[in-house]
Amino acid sequence: MALAVSSSSSTAISARSFSSEIKAPQLGSFRVPSQAVTYSSQRWSSVKAVNAQPKRSDSIVPLAATVVAPEEVEKVEVEDFEQLAKELESASPLQIMDKALEKFGNDIAIAFSGAEDVALIEYAHLTGRPYRVFSLDTGRLNPETYQFFDTVEKHYGIHIEYMFPDSVEVQALVRSKGLFSFYEDGHQECCRVRKVRPLRRALKGLRAWITGQRKDQSPGTRSEVPVVQVDPVFEGLDGGAGSLVKWNPVANVQGADVWNFLRAMNVPVNSLHSQGYISIGCEPCTRSVLPGQHEREGRWWWEDAKAKECGLHKGNLKQEEGQENGAANPNGTATADIFTSQNLVTLSRPGIENLARLENRQEPWIVVLYAPWCQFCQGMEASYDELANKLAGSGVKVGKFRADGDQKEYAQKELQLGSFPTILFFPKHSSRPIKYPSEKRDVDSLMAFINALRAIPDISLAAEPEAAAEEEEPAKLNLKLLSNGIH
Repeated sequence: MALAVSSSSSTAISARSFSSEIKAPQLGSFRVPSQAVTYSSQRWSSVKAVNAQPKRSDSIVPLAATVVAPEEVEKVEVEDFEQLAKELESASPLQIMDKALEKFGNDIAIAFSGAEDVALIEYAHLTGRPYRVFSLDTGRLNPETYQFFDTVEKHYGIHIEYMFPDSVEVQALVRSKGLFSFYEDGHQECCRVRKVRPLRRALKGLRAWITGQRKDQSPGTRSEVPVVQVDPVFEGLDGGAGSLVKWNPVANVQGADVWNFLRAMNVPVNSLHSQGYISIGCEPCTRSVLPGQHEREGRWWWEDAKAKECGLHKGNLKQEEGQENGAANPNGTATADIFTSQNLVTLSRPGIENLARLENRQEPWIVVLYAPWCQFCQGMEASYDELANKLAGSGVKVGKFRADGDQKEYAQKELQLGSFPTILFFPKHSSRPIKYPSEKRDVDSLMAFINALRAIPDISLAAEPEAAAEEEEPAKLNLKLLSNGIH
């Protein structure tokens, strides 16, 4: 963990010591206790390493014939952090940071990723209290991120303590699966070795930590992040469930407001931000995003939007409940449907199956595979509705198919679903759909895709009634099949 002390004061930490030993003089075959065991407590100032192990006192077991006065058990008041989160819901990030540092002193540290969460360090600096900073060096960060770490240390006069993955575990992973296995079987295994386990070691030396999570950061995973909570995943210094508290001072702050704060305070930022990077992680798993795209689309872009957590905030992920297609989001709450243009066709499972089965369609189709809770899908709603209105009567049908929940496995196997949204074009004379390869989801980009693939009308057919008649029967079959699955 990074040790960053910004003032000369340090927070007191308590521990116990025993003031006397049990002594019993001999009297024949009997022992008579000379005094009971007494306890005294003292406080001293200390700065511990983030991953320091707690000290344990040696146990004292009285002799069998010794009479010991009953010990008075000190009552420890348990903090209600759920209630505290409600009380701080409207507080500013600076107030929340000050409360966190006041409560935990030297037993709390800021987790710094090298991105816009530098705002956390600025808030801590503004409180005037001592604070600590740590970061996870996965070994695969961008060069710009390493340079930024150095800049931050010099700007604030602090020393960041870096946590590293176990070299033996990294070696085993790379030798067995290669350097880029996460592109094939998901990022969780690599993140577990390079990030989660080093973080776990770091947090074992703390009673609380501070993160830069915001509610608007990630669809399906961070929308309910409170400003303070008992960490649902990791353990702290005392061990066991509930031994670690997690503070999220900017949970209720919009990304744009964080950047306004950074500019106003002239805070140094990662140079990758000027290259289109917003959310920054490891180099192979991070890329810049296009204007209008959500910031997390640059992370693990080949995976589902709702899975865009590396494991550091695994407690945000909730199990999908077996809901009917269109009933609820992964958090179990009702979600309004999206893509509501009257010129847009809603396909059910039989409808999309029939459409995919046809080899000679009456008209080409463009279909979006979506989940209404996905922010990336929500972000393209306006442009897709506009596309449907623009293509009305043009000879190209525009449809949508909700592909989460029970339909996800089918969509992944049969419809090339990788992540939401996935856009498919079904040509007029081909059974296999063509997947839209770009992340530009504006109307002009989608129209260019359609125009490049749609069949050019054969004008000669209009002058040949026999040829037109031959196409009439397949057209009727198309309409009959699709009518079974269109709402």
